[in-house]
Amino acid sequence: MSQRLPTPATLSRLDLKTLRLFAAICECGTLNGAARLAAIAPSAVSKRLAELERALGCTLLTREPKGMRLTPAGETLLHHTRRMLASAEQITLELAEHARGVRGFVRVLANLSAIVQFLPEDLQVFLAEQGRIRVDLEERPSDGVVAGIEDGAADLGICAGSTDTRSLTAFPYRGDRLVLVMPAGHVLAGRTEIALADTLDHDHVGLHRESSIYAALRDEARRLGRPLRLRIHVPSFDAICRMAQAGMGLGVVPERVHALLAPQMHLVAVPLTDPWAHRTLNIVVRSGPLPPAAALLLDHLRAIA
Repeated sequence: MSQRLPTPATLSRLDLKTLRLFAAICECGTLNGAARLAAIAPSAVSKRLAELERALGCTLLTREPKGMRLTPAGETLLHHTRRMLASAEQITLELAEHARGVRGFVRVLANLSAIVQFLPEDLQVFLAEQGRIRVDLEERPSDGVVAGIEDGAADLGICAGSTDTRSLTAFPYRGDRLVLVMPAGHVLAGRTEIALADTLDHDHVGLHRESSIYAALRDEARRLGRPLRLRIHVPSFDAICRMAQAGMGLGVVPERVHALLAPQMHLVAVPLTDPWAHRTLNIVVRSGPLPPAAALLLDHLRAIA
């Protein structure tokens, strides 16, 4: 297909019905599958796809023996299509909430440390004061928080202070300290504090690979020229504590997480002396004015900080 630049008139063909059909083709991998999903004839699907490609001036999908394959242009359109369809669904939900008296929405991305340690109480106070505001909270690793705020997926984010915040504006939020958790009978349980270097002869339980805590452990072990004896990756702090309780290895969690989760598991916490174990959490936002509800939440969290 000859390539030409789409014009505003041709871009008007990107209606939600067409985008949903394009997404269905990508999901099913075949025109017949998309036709069944959309409850229309396969010929109608083929015609709509051809019209969309003509309007955009590029090939979006190529036919192969096992189905349809996305071209680079198709991958770009699918990326934006998913965002547009998600936004359309969110608009419907939020307008329904406004009809019921909700005054505003705030979308928040936060790392696991912030969600477990601080946000439950901080958001409870905020929502008690602002009862007609809804908060949509999603957990992401710190790098994912920054990327999400830059992409407009949320209004504000909370990430580790060591994270590169790039173009975003950052405000200090909270601080925490990392501790080593282990059963009371562990050989290191009697220490009052410890450096990571003194734990590398023992097995460890690690948080997921995208977490800033795991990255700190990995980077410190590399700096020391020592292997990190990692037996298993787990997705959450409570899973780390349970694995440590079962004798799978030493776990590293924020001190407040131990205070919240570990006592009932009879785990001992030994503070880490490494400088990176004393951490900050930052609030990040895009430059420019925030929506009114998000501005209220930002003011609330900064006042707490």
